[in-house]
Amino acid sequence: MLTVLVLLPTAALFLRVLSDNSEQRDETLLQQQGVEYLTALSPLVSALAESQASSLQGVKEVPQSVTAATARVTEVDARLGDVLGTTQRWTGLKDKIGRLPSVTGDAATIYQAHQEVTDLTLELFTALRQRSQLNQVSQNDLWYLQEAATVNLPEAVTWASRMSDLANMAANAKKAQKPALNIAGATAVQNVESAVNALTENLQAAAADTESATLSGSLVSNLDSFRRGIEAANRGVSVAGVPNAAALATAQVTLQKALDALSNVVYGEMKNLYDDRLDSDDYRRIEAWGLFVLALALMAAGIYWGRGRGAAPATTTGETGREVSVQSDAGNGSTYGGNSPNPYDQPNYGEASGYGDVNRRERSSALR
Repeated sequence: MLTVLVLLPTAALFLRVLSDNSEQRDETLLQQQGVEYLTALSPLVSALAESQASSLQGVKEVPQSVTAATARVTEVDARLGDVLGTTQRWTGLKDKIGRLPSVTGDAATIYQAHQEVTDLTLELFTALRQRSQLNQVSQNDLWYLQEAATVNLPEAVTWASRMSDLANMAANAKKAQKPALNIAGATAVQNVESAVNALTENLQAAAADTESATLSGSLVSNLDSFRRGIEAANRGVSVAGVPNAAALATAQVTLQKALDALSNVVYGEMKNLYDDRLDSDDYRRIEAWGLFVLALALMAAGIYWGRGRGAAPATTTGETGREVSVQSDAGNGSTYGGNSPNPYDQPNYGEASGYGDVNRRERSSALR
């Protein structure tokens, strides 16, 4: 009973620990899959920015970057779309991307079609962030990194692209269209500044609160390059005047290289941190099983030892038995061999004849 009383709470505690570990491990795996999907989706943002700029310049062919990025996302969605619940959303987005080359009309129509596609792409980032539970991670460096990767980076690239294209559209538009385009361009400039500032704050916070030995150094240099690309694009834009086309072209190249490098660092660090978390979850799982097996072994050893100690020795006969017999006879009050409770019922030959003494001595000798 003592063994059962010890085993039951031990087993209950083990099952509780194992259940908590399984839940945490499943959460880590889901978030890891979200990072894998986002890593494939990130190049699509800059590819769509390139497609928007080339389409506004009259190029009908789809950029190779869009084709490659679409293929990568399609491959990842085929593996992880059901788990993350993104297949339907990606199917619709992919269809709209495929129809972009067929969009005809003026610059405003082309811009509007690309804007719709990029908005859907940003919504896919948000959906992935929520369904993979990246926004629920409790580890500080990972939380700041996912915020930068799923919100700040895509928005900064999207608005920087719109800022440049709106400036070019305003420069070539009719006089009646310029005010609206200038207002839209000014809004894009503000959104770029807001996104870059938020990106900087989140990446600096991640670098300041991490145990990774490589995160801080990698982020600082690549973030500086990205900010310089944004600043170069801002200098090329003149919302109230004529944009500098050469400066914008140079800024786009610089920004693209910086974006690729920064995205690789952010997603690479997130992958490494999640790999470490998964290894830690696996170690705790093995540790829990080991302690449970050890507890069972110790209880089994205790049962075996207790049985050996609890075996009672056999009862022996000897002087003790004879003493009990003597006490029993004496208690019965027998004198000559009978069992009468009254000594007067038995013949008594008296002390004088010595007969009684002889009988008493014989019985005493026999008892001895």
